[in-house]
Amino acid sequence: MNKITIIGSGFAGLTAVRTLRKNDKHIQITLISPKAEFVYMPSLIWIPSGIANNKDIVIPLNRFFKRMNICHISGKVIGLENRARTVITSIGEYENDALIIASGGRFIKKLPGIEHAITPCDGLSAVEQIRDRIQVMDSGNIAIGFATNPNELSATRGGPMFEFLFGLDTQLRQEGRRDKFNLIFFSPTKKPGVRLGEKAVINLLSEMRKRNINTHLGHKIKSFEINKVITEGGEFIADLILFMPGMTGNHWFDNTELERSKGGLLKADKFCQVKGAENIFVVGDSGSFPGPDWMPKQAHMADLQAIAAAKNVLDVLNDKPTSHTFKVELMCIIDSNNKGIYISRTLKGGLMLPSCRLMHYAKQIFSWRYLRQYR
Repeated sequence: MNKITIIGSGFAGLTAVRTLRKNDKHIQITLISPKAEFVYMPSLIWIPSGIANNKDIVIPLNRFFKRMNICHISGKVIGLENRARTVITSIGEYENDALIIASGGRFIKKLPGIEHAITPCDGLSAVEQIRDRIQVMDSGNIAIGFATNPNELSATRGGPMFEFLFGLDTQLRQEGRRDKFNLIFFSPTKKPGVRLGEKAVINLLSEMRKRNINTHLGHKIKSFEINKVITEGGEFIADLILFMPGMTGNHWFDNTELERSKGGLLKADKFCQVKGAENIFVVGDSGSFPGPDWMPKQAHMADLQAIAAAKNVLDVLNDKPTSHTFKVELMCIIDSNNKGIYISRTLKGGLMLPSCRLMHYAKQIFSWRYLRQYR
């Protein structure tokens, strides 16, 4: 019987599991990840205000894996051998006939003093640290920003930073202490959020002005200090710094022969197959895919890629050519704790709806429905 190995238990890895099982009830599937759990990253934005807690974010997967007849290996991947037919982990080696890499990306933390900034998408502990810091602050300057990988412009995750920015503004207003804080949004680009569309940039900057949020845009970031952000265009005091760096590939990619992009991700074709490799597919943040420069690094895109990759895996194992591609689609709700802005973009155009309370509730309902399949 053919063996399929999946690396990663995030959005892409779990969608690959569901797609494989939907199309083949009996094929042997092994999934390797540090823990049998799913961290629902989109809800991290609600931790500082208390809208969400750890039970809403971290979902145990043991029951799901049992239901899907999946062999889960709790280990850390170190590298690949035998043309990727062998996965080397911290606890042993595992063979496969086909491999799906869904291990996510790695934030580039090379800026001097970056240890003084909190990267929210590092996970639950990072946003709990944000929550605790804000609770004990009586006043001060809070700086929130993001950057990209200069060698892989699509390898950025700016959307959540807008949500932390607007969400924190809402939280402080609801707590009656917004007037004691100065919020500063910073980014090396003059048009933050341009991958969402030109209209989105205009609306996001307009929203910042309405909320009395200062901006520091278009200046390369040089370094951070314990209470300061330093850029080529000047520096400013910050008692709390939230910063999302650009992304690159996992460290263990260095211990493989797989082809990499200039930005350090795995190069893939339109079928999600790693270029020059046999029966190896990549999905989500780990891959560099052909398409427009605004192609997002987000959960929805990872799900679409995972569906295509899983179907192609089954095809190649049945001696059929790869034929399944993925739709390039950006879709998100930029939430501010009590309202949300809906944004979508495809190759045919885009749509942006004004901020409204309905979108906030829609995002909450979507997360509940999405997670129900894994609980």
